[in-house]
Amino acid sequence: MIMSKSVAYRTLIAGVLSPILSVILGVVAYSTLTRASADRDADFVFRLTMTTIVMLLPFALTLLSALVDQRRAALTRWGKVGVVFAILSLGLAWLPVKSLYERSRQADNLALSGVEAPTFDTIDIHGTRHRLADHSGKVILINIWATWCSPCLREIPELDRLYKERRDDGFMIFGISKEDALTQKGFAERIEVSYPLLTVEGEVPEIYTQTARYPASFLIDRQGNLRPAPSVDEPFENLEAAVEGLLKGTDDGD
Repeated sequence: MIMSKSVAYRTLIAGVLSPILSVILGVVAYSTLTRASADRDADFVFRLTMTTIVMLLPFALTLLSALVDQRRAALTRWGKVGVVFAILSLGLAWLPVKSLYERSRQADNLALSGVEAPTFDTIDIHGTRHRLADHSGKVILINIWATWCSPCLREIPELDRLYKERRDDGFMIFGISKEDALTQKGFAERIEVSYPLLTVEGEVPEIYTQTARYPASFLIDRQGNLRPAPSVDEPFENLEAAVEGLLKGTDDGD
């Protein structure tokens, strides 16, 4: 009797647990693959694809259970309710798919080279207006960051040091965050930042705001063209070398 009841409610139980298991499996899969990754920029497609597949497993098992019950003419009303719950996990599995799309767009943007950098016209956290066009002839680094981003917070002191060392050589840094001025000010009160921290309250192109992974950096040469910047996963010295090459005019990009 106990066994027959457990079989009768098997699909319901599997379906109710499906969204929870989908989240747990997704977190575990993505975290494990990320820790094992040798190049997070190069293998993000694999990691997000595998995470999506793993997150679909609870739904697949619930559906399989329902199909078995259906063939045995044993799919009850509660079993159908379980299938409805399982469908919710499909929506959760959309999250890594969405992230994959956004990361792909970001990767394409960061790889742009030799094309004119989209200009911006916005204000910083103190209300001062900044336009990219006002810095023609300089080497510019645009750093996309957020106060909640741990790698950003580790990178900013190094960026500030680099800015102080090379600003007299025609080097400029702008930090761009989608967070409001008050939030950024709170951060700037704790950690010194000499270069402007910009808001997106003015005209800021999507290339600088559609960010799936933080931090991200865009390099602009003295001719106003985009040049790929080393990934945050690389040693900071690589970014310094890229800046040095653009300042000296020895890096032709392509």
